[in-house]
Amino acid sequence: MKFSYTTRIIITFLFISLLVHSQSRNKAYLAYIDQYSQIAEKQQKEHGIPASIILSQGLLESGAGMSDFAKESNNHFGIKCNDWTGDKIYHDDDKKGECFRKYNQVLDSYEDHALFLKKRARYSFLFDLNPSDYEGWAHGLKKAGYATDPIYAFKLISIIEIYDLHRFDIDEKSSGYLAKNERKQSVADQNRGTMGTIHASAKHVVVKVNGVKFVTSFPGDTYAGIADEFNISEERIRNYNEVNSTVELKIASRVFIANKKKKAPKNCETHTAQPGESMHSIAQDYGMKIESIYKLNKISFSDGVKLGQVLRLR
Repeated sequence: MKFSYTTRIIITFLFISLLVHSQSRNKAYLAYIDQYSQIAEKQQKEHGIPASIILSQGLLESGAGMSDFAKESNNHFGIKCNDWTGDKIYHDDDKKGECFRKYNQVLDSYEDHALFLKKRARYSFLFDLNPSDYEGWAHGLKKAGYATDPIYAFKLISIIEIYDLHRFDIDEKSSGYLAKNERKQSVADQNRGTMGTIHASAKHVVVKVNGVKFVTSFPGDTYAGIADEFNISEERIRNYNEVNSTVELKIASRVFIANKKKKAPKNCETHTAQPGESMHSIAQDYGMKIESIYKLNKISFSDGVKLGQVLRLR
């Protein structure tokens, strides 16, 4: 039911880099939302899965429907061939040539995704959450094993909040509606690990990874602007994020507003380097200092990370 860490990282970084360098990529995400939001709302009414979760997973797992895999398979949720008798497609994932479900149309993928979650006991607790609790669903999916990516929940939440996908979840006139800022604490709040919403500033939502606070940049953001927002000097913000004065802030980048740690979270012992990653991007993902990664792995500071290299994080 899940793409490997490799696949999700490739899709995510593709999204970020294209979003930064081209407005067309941003429009692709918006076009995907326009195309599939009604389907997601229908799935929510029929199956009880928040539309925002459905859309964010579809966007993340399929690269807004633009990944080669999604185009070839109409599979927007990375569902593998477990208990599947329909058409199949083979794709490199955790292992080479793994079997994935292939659909005649994307609508079939959406329906199968809902049934997949409903029929498996490990996801049953999610259906007890408040219908507007997309954060609980995001963290619950990670807890239930939908993804191995340690920041999978944050990625879903970031997509939902950047694109305001929670507007599709519950109509204000519905009897079960709870405004986002008035939601009761759900049972999933106790299982959200090292990440979770802390508070909303005037512009940015502060969350944590590895116990370290950060925000995600929006179009037009600069390091100086975020520094002013949180009453921190630009120099200190840049030091927190280990970038020099010439580096410009990219859209959808993680910006720490506190010192990163020397080790990754306890459940993140190692990391296997994926295409497009650098020591800096890995350090940002885990909320730890670049220097610590070098020292833990006894790597020269003049060397970068190599594809497939297994790095100790603790």
